[in-house]
Amino acid sequence: MTTTLRPEGPETPTAAGGRTRRWLILSNGHRVGALRTTADPESGRLCGTIAELEITEGRGRGRGTFGALAAEEVLRTWGCTRVDVTVPESAVTARGLVAALGYTERALTMAKRLVTAPDLPAGLSARPFGDPAEIRAWYERSAEDYVRTMVRSGLTEEQARARSGPGQNVLPPDGQTPGVVLRRLYGADGGQEPYGLLWLQLRLRDLPDGEPLAWVMKVEVSPAHRGRGHGRTLMLLAERECLAAGVRNLGLNVFSGNEVAVRLYTSLGYRVTERFYGKPL
Repeated sequence: MTTTLRPEGPETPTAAGGRTRRWLILSNGHRVGALRTTADPESGRLCGTIAELEITEGRGRGRGTFGALAAEEVLRTWGCTRVDVTVPESAVTARGLVAALGYTERALTMAKRLVTAPDLPAGLSARPFGDPAEIRAWYERSAEDYVRTMVRSGLTEEQARARSGPGQNVLPPDGQTPGVVLRRLYGADGGQEPYGLLWLQLRLRDLPDGEPLAWVMKVEVSPAHRGRGHGRTLMLLAERECLAAGVRNLGLNVFSGNEVAVRLYTSLGYRVTERFYGKPL
């Protein structure tokens, strides 16, 4: 029995200046699945993705493995030096496949359906973070931290910087853009030093049912105040801001190695929805 990969249609350009194509997985000329390969430029290199991989007939016969390996070969011929895949949490078989093929889990997406606005701990309050120069300095510092974390997760520094720059989902916050919430957390002592900071995007995108999905872009606790539960308070603040704006779905990304954060979000009722994996080619 011969398994092959055949183009389903013509190759098309991507918005980022790359290329994408959908393929059929055939067994003796009969369609048994499909997938899509995409290559987009990042800092002078091409990074590939495999998406829409589905086996519609004869599961358990290695056809998914063949499809993934064939897609990797396509991406190599396109000049890609890395391949990424996103796997829904419910796709247990697919998660096992990418692990067997040598992919490394880099990050998780977690989400929660919001019902009621939680109260903040007594004595804590939130204030706007609105000085443009101060916001810019904070953003640049946070972007450097993000790059370092991305490099530890397996990307090159060039790839990490390409993914952290403006234009990646949202622009840097300026304190004035509608739908962007910037808040600092303060204690009851009236001090000027904040305990932490929240950056929330109230409508990152819409869910399939048309409801808006808000996104926690950044939760940061000041070093002098860590270990006191303020990260939890900032997440409660994010939920209150969402519900005040009429948004009932809140999501976030967290790096796989950040077990403390994963435990915190899980304890607050967030559940993993997707896992992100990468592999050098």
